[in-house]
Amino acid sequence: MNKTQKQEVVDVLTRRLSDSKNLYLADFTGISVKAMTVLRRKFRAEGAEFMVVKNTLLARALEKGSVSGLSDQLNGPTGLIFAGEDPVGAAKVIHDFQKEQENRPTVKCGLVDGQTVGPEEVRKLAALPSRPELLSQFAGALQAPLSGFVGALDGLLYQFVGVMEALREKQSEA
Repeated sequence: MNKTQKQEVVDVLTRRLSDSKNLYLADFTGISVKAMTVLRRKFRAEGAEFMVVKNTLLARALEKGSVSGLSDQLNGPTGLIFAGEDPVGAAKVIHDFQKEQENRPTVKCGLVDGQTVGPEEVRKLAALPSRPELLSQFAGALQAPLSGFVGALDGLLYQFVGVMEALREKQSEA
């Protein structure tokens, strides 16, 4: 790459870094091209993007974009994962792929909502339920007391109808 192309890459990375609140750095050593293609597809399905970046260009983009906490991890082959709005989905993809590929790629670090996280925190994120699952659990938690309340009202109404029916029968006998 010539100097202008490198500058263009740094500008694009700086823009992407400033737009992205959630990203991970990973070492992709030992992953075949075929497996890397599968990994990229899985990331795309989750709304994330995986790209391989030269460490020097990424370091410039991090410095230019005032992103701190990641520069010390820029050694060896580095893959940059833009996780989009949902950091859990991308973490799950990494975790699931590691099971298939002998713990590859290895997570170096990441940013989740602007906070630096290590590999252990990424593993914990992968263990969380996804956003749709959390929303359905929340809806279920809201629905349980409401359905209990409706059941109690229904029982009271049923008892009231029973009392009214008993009074009607008593009056018809008299």
